[in-house]
Amino acid sequence: MGRRTYPAPLEAIIRELARLPGIGRRSAERIALHLAASPVEEVEQLGRTLVRGRRALLQCGICGNLSAEDPCAICADPRRDIGVICVVEGPRDVSVVERSGLHRGRYHVLGGLLAPLNGVGRDELRIDALLRRLREEKSTEVVLLLSPSLEGDATAMLLQREIAAANPDVRLTRAARGIPAGGKLDYLDEVTLGNAFEGRREMP
Repeated sequence: MGRRTYPAPLEAIIRELARLPGIGRRSAERIALHLAASPVEEVEQLGRTLVRGRRALLQCGICGNLSAEDPCAICADPRRDIGVICVVEGPRDVSVVERSGLHRGRYHVLGGLLAPLNGVGRDELRIDALLRRLREEKSTEVVLLLSPSLEGDATAMLLQREIAAANPDVRLTRAARGIPAGGKLDYLDEVTLGNAFEGRREMP
């Protein structure tokens, strides 16, 4: 049996949905068919919410996390430990760690991991902003909570060299046990993440 086809307007919706991360053709079809069967008013409300929400989001000028205000609520919270910065790949990782309740310091979102083949080098990451924060905030510890992949390891090694050269007194640690090789932080349960965070070790 050949590939099922839909009316052009529906196919256009499916194509756009399939561009989103984690959504393949079949998932895009299910969502598109659900939207097609929904009242137009509900679909219009969804569209307005998406546009309004996207326009309201900005990047925190301190940590780089997504926020509705600048600075974000975490950076503006005087109860957070300014001396400890947890470095993560993206905003989703901040949410994962916050749900665990283990980290009471602040964050620094790199905006990705080193991936030269995909055009992501040092200058595409927020490394200079991190080094500047370490100087200005007089941080005492940097916790690298990066996925244990080839890209995560390469990024951690680069950060280790640059932080040691610029701020030799800063303690540099990395999450230890609990995260499987090649794993992503946003797929971990809170217990596993907690074990990795609490078991962090000094980087040699």
